[in-house]
Amino acid sequence: MVAAVVVTVLVSLLAASGSGTDANDVPDLVTGPDGGLVADAFQFVHGPMTGDGSVTVRVTGQDASHDDAMAGLMIKDGTTPGSVYAALMVTPADGVRLRAMFDADVAGRDGVAPRWLRLVRSGTEVTGYESADGIDWAEVGTVDVPGLPETAELGVFVASPPDVRVERQAGSTSVGEVETIGRATFADLAVDADDAVAPERWSGTDVGRTGTGAVTIAGGVLTVTGSGDIGPDPPDDDPVQIGLFGAVVGLMVVIAVAVLFATSEYGRAMIRTTFAVTPRRGQVLAAKAIVIGGVTFVAGLVAAVTAVLLTRPLLRDAGFGPPAFPESSLFDGPVLRAVVGTAAMLAVVAVLALAAGILTRHSAGAITGVVLLVVLPILVASALPPGAAEWIMRLTPAGALAIQRTKDPTAGLVEPWAMVGPWAGFGMLCLYATVAMALAARSLRGRDT
Repeated sequence: MVAAVVVTVLVSLLAASGSGTDANDVPDLVTGPDGGLVADAFQFVHGPMTGDGSVTVRVTGQDASHDDAMAGLMIKDGTTPGSVYAALMVTPADGVRLRAMFDADVAGRDGVAPRWLRLVRSGTEVTGYESADGIDWAEVGTVDVPGLPETAELGVFVASPPDVRVERQAGSTSVGEVETIGRATFADLAVDADDAVAPERWSGTDVGRTGTGAVTIAGGVLTVTGSGDIGPDPPDDDPVQIGLFGAVVGLMVVIAVAVLFATSEYGRAMIRTTFAVTPRRGQVLAAKAIVIGGVTFVAGLVAAVTAVLLTRPLLRDAGFGPPAFPESSLFDGPVLRAVVGTAAMLAVVAVLALAAGILTRHSAGAITGVVLLVVLPILVASALPPGAAEWIMRLTPAGALAIQRTKDPTAGLVEPWAMVGPWAGFGMLCLYATVAMALAARSLRGRDT
């Protein structure tokens, strides 16, 4: 177990020293009001409004190639990407949404264009309304927009997020984005405010982009074309996961120790003495599982905490620092879950290996079998398309490595386990260990030793 701790920490240090990112060197890096990275790109047709007021529009049509395309009304602190905003929109897949500050999201009724929308400002509070006919209105919700200035830009907007293309082949992963274009038509545009520029005098701005949007007006219908996305945009890389990478190698040491914890008694024929002293074989198995699981958890926790603390300065020097990668404490929820989860994962793998040793009574065979069960799916999934790779991670114990991530699942990384949620992968590992222990208990009761 001491060797497992040492190996885990050393391999984590090697992984951290060989890692690097240029996420903070991107020229158009955009940070939101809270300092986190955001996407803020769209076509905006707007004019200033001072004080309180409202704007109403009918989205007569929406032509989009992306399910998350947006078309609707927005009030924003100027046209600088990352500035505070509130927006009421129609989307092809999610109906009407009221969003603000890159993190607030209020769901309205289902439905697509045509749809009437109304945005009302009162101080820093913005309320959204929707209607199917422009007569009967329903409130979507109210959001607070701290920092919204007295004079803000008000108008209509169109955005369409890029499609992410991921290709996996022979352990390599290539990720690219393909721009999508959204188009929407607006009519019956009206502003009700004491001090606001009339809609016919509004101008178009390609916020956060260059030359991808267009604005035309004919017969009182405003047609807006745009691309881009609005919302959180953190990088997929996870410094905590990199700092815990050594657990992938450490678990192989744990597997060997756990298997020998079972098979060594068979090799020396001491198992007969054990069963003579404690005839209830199920209790013997349970005691062994508690001991190996508990010791492994403690050793894994020491290794995980040490690895995270020692790799943090190395990763910061390699570019994994603010603003792309905000500073985090060891006691932050996601980080604490990753650290404790790594120890729990190693403990459950140890119990699985113990059960394999009891079943086979053969050290080399059990160690090889469990290592292949955990490691082989990673190698296979690394060479498969994202869809197939994700299913392999969901159905094998290898997916438990997702417990080390502090970020949402994504297909844009080399590590295939990054595609599944932490608890889904860990739950599958627990299921394997439970089935193996049940088979081991049945095997112990059904044979002489």
